Amino acid sequence: MGRDSHLELFLEMLSAERGAAQNTLSAYRRDLEHFESFARTTGVKMRALSTEQIRTYLGQLNDEGLAVSTRSRKLSALRQYYRFLFIEGLRGDDPASELSAPKKARSLPKTLSVDEVDHLLEIAAREARTATGRKRLPAIRLNCLLELLYATGLRVTELVSLPKTFMRADDRMIMVKGKGGRERIVPLNTAARRAIAAYVSHMKEHHKKVRNASAFLFPSSGVDGHLTRQRLVQELKALAGRAGLPPENISPHVLRHAFASHLLERGADLRAVQQLLGHADISTTQIYTHVLDERLRSLVNDHHPLASYTNRL
Repeated sequence: MGRDSHLELFLEMLSAERGAAQNTLSAYRRDLEHFESFARTTGVKMRALSTEQIRTYLGQLNDEGLAVSTRSRKLSALRQYYRFLFIEGLRGDDPASELSAPKKARSLPKTLSVDEVDHLLEIAAREARTATGRKRLPAIRLNCLLELLYATGLRVTELVSLPKTFMRADDRMIMVKGKGGRERIVPLNTAARRAIAAYVSHMKEHHKKVRNASAFLFPSSGVDGHLTRQRLVQELKALAGRAGLPPENISPHVLRHAFASHLLERGADLRAVQQLLGHADISTTQIYTHVLDERLRSLVNDHHPLASYTNRL
């Protein structure tokens, strides 16, 4: 089966009517000639392939492990090629119009191990105990912020803008107003409650000397009236450096992910984590299903009565 002459007509159209650059034409030619090689294996000319045959080709690209971006580019070339044939009356239908572009897999969030978080918390707590003079309040505040972040998984904006009245009557719970004004209740662990108490106590002493009428738990003299997210990021990265951890791997968002991942690793329900994180839709929380998958594998491998014989997961 010879070369499909319609390919050359399509490339001529791209050059003459759309002014496609030579590099663009070369890329289209490579992609379509690759597809034409597949068409030869079917015994059908490229211009006459069906939707299912094109879908089979795209499936082969996936099986070969090609990147989503590469598969999307090749599909784009096919769509334009068949669209050209349809518009020019060289074919009565457009078989590529029904095909969907491959979805880019959501990248897994960066996170920290339990040991890394423990080490970070240990350094922050030690600095809060030993800091003196002007460094004492910032150290106690950072320790409080870090304990709250890891204990609650709050978004950074939710954290820095907490009002002084954020505590409920029961100090084991806090009320948080998240995206869209949605409120949720988040429990506090003992370490977080102690860090908050130490910080609030120190702030009261500080306010005896410095008048501060701010309504925020973490006040600032800036425009927002509270600690900025940028400042918190800077302080966390500096703490990471002092703890011997790569600063580029530490951020409030990473600690939020660590909170969710570590809960799921220890048996928490995905719906419960959704509520704690303040996700309106469970599909947002499902980015953590890789943690659940690993937990299920471990559960079967460790507890199935035939695990020693069938440990193939």
